[in-house]
Amino acid sequence: MNKILKNTVILTIITLVSGVALGGVYQITKEPIAKAQEEAKQEAYQQVFEDADAFEVLKVDAQEAADAVASAGVDDGAVIDEAVEAIQGGETIGYVITSTDPNGYGGDIQVSVGIQSDGTVSGIAILSISETAGLGMKAAEPDFYEQYSGKQTDHFYVSKDGGEGEEIDAISGATITSRAVTGAVNSSLGYFQNVLGGSADE
Repeated sequence: MNKILKNTVILTIITLVSGVALGGVYQITKEPIAKAQEEAKQEAYQQVFEDADAFEVLKVDAQEAADAVASAGVDDGAVIDEAVEAIQGGETIGYVITSTDPNGYGGDIQVSVGIQSDGTVSGIAILSISETAGLGMKAAEPDFYEQYSGKQTDHFYVSKDGGEGEEIDAISGATITSRAVTGAVNSSLGYFQNVLGGSADE
């Protein structure tokens, strides 16, 4: 009985010490991680909107965003994560809208999309992706993601699927990834058109 009690005490102490240690590590790393994530976002904003000298975060209403995504024809669980106003010399020159499509081969793919005031996509930056090396990970290479840049449209579609709008050549062997990135981009376009009052026909 004493042995059982002794082992229980030892396990309790180990658990408490481990919990305190993990809590300490979290507190130590929380701020640097948050700072690194914010820096990554700022770099992405600048990447997709080189002309902007400031970015102002806009409030995103979850239901309004969901309706906008649905109206864009994206009905696969994609969400709008954040929207910021791109500013140059005090004037709004467009927006950067970050969205996540959950249907990548490896799960969520998060993309920031720069959209000029006239609806032209100024660029996209992939913030998060966990696809197969040598296949889906090619989505993070310029040869793929630069296909979206400079296009004034309200919709993209993957070449293998057909559709209306601007065609995107699928990555060989990674059509699922191509669809997920395109879904995220279309979600951002839908938010721009239906919430921010933008249009590809201005």
